[in-house]
Amino acid sequence: MQIAGQTILVSGGSSGLGAATARRFLDLGASIVIADLASPDESLSDDYQSRVFHQPTNVTSEEDVRSVIAEGENRLGPLRGAVICAGIAHAERVVGRDGAASLEAFRKVIEVNLIGTFNVARLAAEAIARHEPMDDEERGAIVMTASIAAFDGQIGQSAYAASKGGVAALALPLARDLARHGIRVNVIAPGVFETAMFADVSDEIRESLIQQIPFPHRLGHADEFAALAQHAFENVMLNGTTIRLDGALRMGAK
Repeated sequence: MQIAGQTILVSGGSSGLGAATARRFLDLGASIVIADLASPDESLSDDYQSRVFHQPTNVTSEEDVRSVIAEGENRLGPLRGAVICAGIAHAERVVGRDGAASLEAFRKVIEVNLIGTFNVARLAAEAIARHEPMDDEERGAIVMTASIAAFDGQIGQSAYAASKGGVAALALPLARDLARHGIRVNVIAPGVFETAMFADVSDEIRESLIQQIPFPHRLGHADEFAALAQHAFENVMLNGTTIRLDGALRMGAK
């Protein structure tokens, strides 16, 4: 799929991995619909003007997601893809000093990271499926964001690992389900990346994680995630899979 000239939704596109993806796809000639509760950096609007549309969006709300897709298509053209990056982090031991872990916190992480991802994917797919196919009978592509915590969940990551494991498990059934519409679905499972979500991690934990990364011996850069998202759109044979992007990191128990 050629990215230039296409309209692509990026949830969580105001910061971190989503913002890097939005900027990279804009540089490639796409128009970007940013679905995020927070406003994007003003430089996006300044640099790309009429090719960026943002609307405050709660990814767990059907009404919000339908609205941002409809208005995005109205302003920028037919939706051809989605990169789903919106998510939250949470760390808590199952049994800690104050007793059992919060069920409400667990529920919220699942609601945002897993249910929110599926909500955006299903409504984006519905919109994409309405449009005429392009080369290879393809109508569009969807990239969802998991985490290596889906496979290497650490102590305190029960909620986060469960939510991201669910996202990884969606790759194949969604790809099979949407194949008849010519829509491909893939998942990227990043390791530890230099984003706002990681900013509050202590220097001790940060250094411990870096020491575990075989190569390159550093945190990931957001544009490296964006580059893989680009490839997932452009390579039509890439479908129904989860790709780890982690420098061969396999996280320890803590």
